[in-house]
Amino acid sequence: MKIVVLGLNHKSSPIEIREKLAFDTTQTLRALKELKNRFHEAEFVLLSTCNRVELYCASTISESEEVTAEYLAEFLSDFHNIPIEKFQESLYAYENEDSVRHLLTVASSLDSMVVGEAQIIAQVKESYQLACTAKSAGKILNRLFHCAFATSKKIYTTTSISTGRVSVAGVAVELAMQLFADISSAKVVVIGAGEMGELLVQHLIHVGCKNITVVNRSYERGKDMAERYGIAVEKWDEIENQLIGANIAIASAAVQDYLFRKGPFKEIMNKRWGRTLLIIDIAVPRNFEPSINEMDGVYLYSVDDLSEVVERNRKTRELDIAAGMDIVYKNVTDFMDWVGAMDIGPLIGHMKEQFVRISQNELEQFFVGTRQEASCKETLEIMVNRVVNKLLHCVIKNVNKIAKENGANEAARYVGSIVQHAEQISSELNKKEDEQP
Repeated sequence: MKIVVLGLNHKSSPIEIREKLAFDTTQTLRALKELKNRFHEAEFVLLSTCNRVELYCASTISESEEVTAEYLAEFLSDFHNIPIEKFQESLYAYENEDSVRHLLTVASSLDSMVVGEAQIIAQVKESYQLACTAKSAGKILNRLFHCAFATSKKIYTTTSISTGRVSVAGVAVELAMQLFADISSAKVVVIGAGEMGELLVQHLIHVGCKNITVVNRSYERGKDMAERYGIAVEKWDEIENQLIGANIAIASAAVQDYLFRKGPFKEIMNKRWGRTLLIIDIAVPRNFEPSINEMDGVYLYSVDDLSEVVERNRKTRELDIAAGMDIVYKNVTDFMDWVGAMDIGPLIGHMKEQFVRISQNELEQFFVGTRQEASCKETLEIMVNRVVNKLLHCVIKNVNKIAKENGANEAARYVGSIVQHAEQISSELNKKEDEQP
């Protein structure tokens, strides 16, 4: 069994690439079903967030069913109709133990832009649920993702990693506070009433914002959120008027194309009569065309521009990160031991087959010519089988001892080496038999 992850994230690629390779829910389900139809015995989970796109796969190591990182990269290219040369240098790929460590680190927010953020575990769980819906997850990835959930929970409950401002939304508001002298008096427009939009509202209220308006494509959803937090709400077709009167706009709407492009946005800025507009666009794909930042009076920041605030966040959590990684390493070892134990059973069965084959070959070579009709033939066969079983029992006892003292992986390697030698012996015996006249 081989576990592979191929992906890119905020550290390996800019937002210009990530937004082109992002998946929404419908695309995720379609991609998982396509992969499963191509590789029936393999397992797949696809994780797509504002900061990462990752494909996880567990497959057997055979020419027909093994799924390579190269194939997954080509799949991303074909699915999004983007030449692989456009993003190949941004990709990373891990196998087996490294793949497991990566997922546990991701799920625990230790690999997040904002260490300690709680949104990532919800996103990982949602990705796993989509894989279950698409029936693309199986025994290996089921176990792996539940291991990731447990790891995240332990890190959050045994460290202080989640204290303070620990979300992209929180960092966006902190950036707004740095760039706008008196945020309490600012008119803030929040574009999008999803989970990220709600987090933005919570952080804005926490820092004293009194004039907040949410604008959402679904007015009812926006109205529901506005009533819960005591803020204003406007319908989607009022979004331009809201931007004309705003000091700050923070966008997190889930769309596949820009809501605003530079040309039409000039009309909005003309109606503002030279007043400065701060836009923080934390959506992926982005809501505002990047070239809008070239306009006078506009300061446009994307999620990748939050790095300075993020770096301060990381430095305050160095001890928690170290404690979290200790938990990750232990759980990686436990999971790989479980995988190794799965591999031992079939290997032992294969070892038994090889031992029996060797004994049968030796008996067949012995009972030739006049010995074919020997009266002791049946008795000798029983005796040889008994000896083989006793030797197997000794070997299996030793395998169990190695597994207990050094882990299932080491035991699997030990059995694998015996199987390899046994296969060589069988091959040599067969060759000798073929060479006989």
